[in-house]
Order: sequence, then structure tokens, then C-alpha cells
Amino acid sequence: MTGGHIDDTVLVTGGTGYLAGWVIAGLLQRGYRVRTTVRSLGQAEQVRLAVSEQTDGEAAKAIDFAVADLLSDDGWEKAAAGADFVLHAASPMPFGAGADLIRTAREGTRRVLGAAARAGVKRAVLTSSGVTADTGDSDIPTTETTWAAPSGTPVRAYPDSKILAERDAWDLAAATGLELTAVLPTFMQGPMLGRPNRPGTVGIISRLLTRGIPAVPNIGWNVVDVRDVAELHILSMTSPAAAGQRFLGSGTFWWYRDIARVLRENLPDEAAKVPERTMPDIIVKLLARVNPQMAMLRPELGRKRLVDNSKARTQLGWQPRSTRQTIIDTATALIAKKAL
Repeated sequence: MTGGHIDDTVLVTGGTGYLAGWVIAGLLQRGYRVRTTVRSLGQAEQVRLAVSEQTDGEAAKAIDFAVADLLSDDGWEKAAAGADFVLHAASPMPFGAGADLIRTAREGTRRVLGAAARAGVKRAVLTSSGVTADTGDSDIPTTETTWAAPSGTPVRAYPDSKILAERDAWDLAAATGLELTAVLPTFMQGPMLGRPNRPGTVGIISRLLTRGIPAVPNIGWNVVDVRDVAELHILSMTSPAAAGQRFLGSGTFWWYRDIARVLRENLPDEAAKVPERTMPDIIVKLLARVNPQMAMLRPELGRKRLVDNSKARTQLGWQPRSTRQTIIDTATALIAKKAL
């Protein structure tokens, strides 16, 4: 398959999402026609306002909207009809009230990619996760050749939802002939478009700036900028070399304490409340008994993940920005949008 053309129509699922907004903006900047899914048409203006922060107003007005939900068959055939590409960025987030993460991710993936296959799109790009390629060994770098196994435990429902949904996606692609590419982002940070309606992953920096946690746990992440992940999706959509491939979208590993230090050094006034003390591991373990977020983080205590992103760099020419700049930009955006 050849790369996309500016008159192509691209369906992006989950238009109100953190990542989807940047993907939509990037596509509009390149001249693509964009259609995106929302749960109700009442969310259309929210998406347009968010995307217009990165595009001119006329481009944002041209966004086409389709009403569809990951847990319903309604609307997906219409959403995919006439699309040249589908970028499936919609996914349930952990800690949503009453959310069945595994069911929503798996059923949603099958609905979206099934509709894409029936519509005869040129390629679908799935937003998966770096956890789907986790080696489970801190000394062995994660690469796209690794396929993680689901844990089957409730506390790991979110990682399991990504692992199982990606497996379903490749099975469906094999059965239907759908040309598929998967993007595996690690821990996304970076500025948000529009006003955040839920904290998501940037809630970490928000909690640091507001002293929502009294001390910094001994935990770290492979931080990647949401803007770079959006770019990786578009490269995965257009590059002939990306067909049938997985691409890790990962940045540098940073400990929580490193993030806190950069905030204090670069935003001394705004980051005056950022804690300097380290939270003892035993406290995290005790909190994990009653706090679902801490329970999910407990296995990460003291663990440094190694992730190899060379495939995306060499095959697609992907160039992620510095983690330091991503952290500063995230905090600056949260402050400017009064989202703390």
C-alpha cells in the first residue's frame, strides 16, 4: 500500500480523548479529511474547540462527527463508511466508575476494526500499549517481538485489557485481510488540548504541583510525549513499511523523583509545593491494600523498565522530543489552563 493522500478521509475513534485530539490536529494540519467518533453530538463543539488550539478554526469546523460507543454495535458501520484509514485511539481508562476495562477494550476493538475491514479501508492503526510487549524482566529491554501474557488478576485489569485487545486485533486482521499496524505507547505526558475533563496520566504532574501526595514513591515510567505518539500514529498510517508491524512509542525512563526535581528546577514558583521526600516502599504497600491506584503501582516499586524504540526511529524516521521538555510543557499547560 502507498502512503495516504491529503484528500483521504481518516476516521479517528474517541475524539474527546487526550491522544485523539493531537492525532486529529496533526491530520488536519496535513490536509486530511477527518471524521471522529463521540458518544453524543453534544461533544462536537468540545472537540472543535480543543483541536482549534493547534489548527485554524476553519479546519476544525470541517471535522465530521459520528456517534458511536465501544459497547454498542450502533453507528460503527456508518462511521467507517467511505473512510480510507481508521486510527483506533479510543480506549477505556482505569479507575472509571463501574468501567469493565477488559470487556470495553476487547469488544470496542472488534467493533471498530470489524467495521474498518467491511468498509475496505487501506489500513487501520491500533493504539495499543507498551505493556503488551513487556518482558517482565528489568534486565531485558522490551521490543516489538515480545508478547506479554495477561495476569488474570483484577488489579492488573488495565494492562490485561490492552494485551487482550491487541491480540484480538491481530486475530481479526488475519481473519479478514485487514491491513493493520499497532502503536505501543508507554507512559504518555505532554500538554492537553482543551480543558481536561479527567486527569488521566497527566494527573501525576498535577498531584505533584498541588502536593496531592506528601512524598514521592520509588516508581518510574518510560515517559513519551503525547504529541510524539500522535506523530507516530500518522507515520504508521502513511508509511508502506508499517504494514503488519508493531511500533513501540517510548521515551526515556524517568523515576518519579526525577520528574519532581525537574519541576522544582524549572518552575520554582509554581512547583513550590512539589514534595522532596521519598515515600518508603512499605507505605506504598500498605496503601495498596485500600487504594486501587496504589495497588496497580505496587508491582512497579523499584523497577526500571528498559524499552527499545529503535524500530520506530529507523523504519519510520520517528524522532521523540526530550523527556525534560515534555515534563515542563505538561506542567505549563496544566497551570495555563487552570486545570490543577
